[in-house]
Amino acid sequence: MRILPILTAILVAAFLYVLVFERDLLTSARETDVATAETETIPDTADAESTDTPAVAEARAAGAISVVVIESEAKTINSAVQLRGLTEASRQVELRAETSGQVVSEPLRRGSFVNAGDLMCQLDPGTRESSLAEARARLAEAKAGGPASEARLSEAQAGLDEALINENAASALAEDGFASDTRVAQTRALVQAARSAVQSAESGLSSAQAAIQAAEAGVAAAQKEIERLKMTAPFAGLLEADTAEIGSLLQAGSLCATIIQLDPIKLVGFVPEIDVSRVEVGALAGARLVSGQEVQGRVTFLSRQADLTTRTFRVEIEVANADMSIRDGQTADILISAAGTLAHLLPGSALTLDDEGTLGVRIADPDNITRFVPVTLQRDTLDGVLVTGLPETARVIVVGQEFVTDGVVVIPTVRES
Repeated sequence: MRILPILTAILVAAFLYVLVFERDLLTSARETDVATAETETIPDTADAESTDTPAVAEARAAGAISVVVIESEAKTINSAVQLRGLTEASRQVELRAETSGQVVSEPLRRGSFVNAGDLMCQLDPGTRESSLAEARARLAEAKAGGPASEARLSEAQAGLDEALINENAASALAEDGFASDTRVAQTRALVQAARSAVQSAESGLSSAQAAIQAAEAGVAAAQKEIERLKMTAPFAGLLEADTAEIGSLLQAGSLCATIIQLDPIKLVGFVPEIDVSRVEVGALAGARLVSGQEVQGRVTFLSRQADLTTRTFRVEIEVANADMSIRDGQTADILISAAGTLAHLLPGSALTLDDEGTLGVRIADPDNITRFVPVTLQRDTLDGVLVTGLPETARVIVVGQEFVTDGVVVIPTVRES
C-alpha cells in the first residue's frame, strides 16, 4: 500500500479545514501584521521631518514639493558640425575622339596608372599626310603670287604719278595759252585710267594676301587633324576602364578612356542651412570611412547656393591619398571643426517639454522657485546630453520636474552631477 497518496489527502483536508472553519483567526493575524508594519514606518517619517531645517519645515508645511537638482556649470565644448557624405575623385575626365579613324595602338588595361601626356589611343592617319602636303603646296603657290601683285601695284602707282605730272604741266601751259583744252582733257583722262589701274593692282594684292591666309589656314587645319590622331592623358591618374581596343573604329565623340585622379581625394557632404554659418573654408575636418579608416583634411569649398530640394549646401574637403587607399564613392562620417561654445552636460532624463512642445529643462532659482528654460540640444554622449541656452551656472531639476510648473516653490535636494 502506498503511503504518499494518504499523506497528500491528509494535508489537503487540514488546509481546507483551516480555510473554512478558522477564517476569523487568519483575518485577525493579517490585520496585526499590517498594523505592525505601519507602526514601524511612522517613526521613520517623523524622524525625517524632525531633521528638516526651520526654512524647509516651513516650506513643507506650505505644501512645497521636494525635488532633486544638480548644480551644473557650463563648459566649453568643441561644437563640430556632423555630416554624412561620400568620397569623390578630385578630377575625372572621359577622353573622347575629335576625329574618326581606326585605332592602331595597343590598349591600356583598367587600373593602370598613367602620367600626364601618356598616349591613350592613336588613330590611323589615312590620307591626312597627303592633305597636309597639298595644303602646303597651295600655300607656296599663294605666296609666289604675292610679289607679282606687289610689282603690278608699284607699276600702277608709277603710272599714276606720271599722269598727275602731265596733267599739272598741261594745266599750267593752258593757263598761259601754250596748250589747248583738248590736251588738258587727255591728261586728265590718263590720270583717271592710272587711278583705276592702281585700284585694280591693290585689289589683286588683297586677293593674293587672302589666298595666302587661306592656304595657311588649310595647312593649320591639316596639321590639327593629324594632331587629333593621338589622344593623351590630360593629367596623372588611374584608368577606370580599358582604353579603346586596337582595330576598333572611333567616330568623333567616341570614348577612348576614362581617367580619374584620386590624389588628393575629396570628401563631399551637404550642410543643413541651420549649420552653414558655422562652416568656413580652410577649417580643419576629419572623417571616418565605413572601413574604419580615419582621415583628415581642410574645407576647400562651401557652396553659396542651396539645393532646391533639400535646402542644404555642398561642402568639399580635400584629403591626401598618396597610397590610393581611399576609393571613389565610399561612405564617410564627417566632422568639421567649428568655434567652441558653452554647454551643460545633463542627464537625458532632465529634458522636458512645456505646454507648447518646446524642449527645455526646469531649474530652481536662488529662491527655490521653478522656472522653465528652453534649451538647444547640441549632441548626445555616453555621459549625457550637451545643451545650450542655460546660464553659466544653474540648478537643474533632474527628479520631479514633471510634477511642477513655473513659479512653484520647491524643496531642492542637491545631487552630485
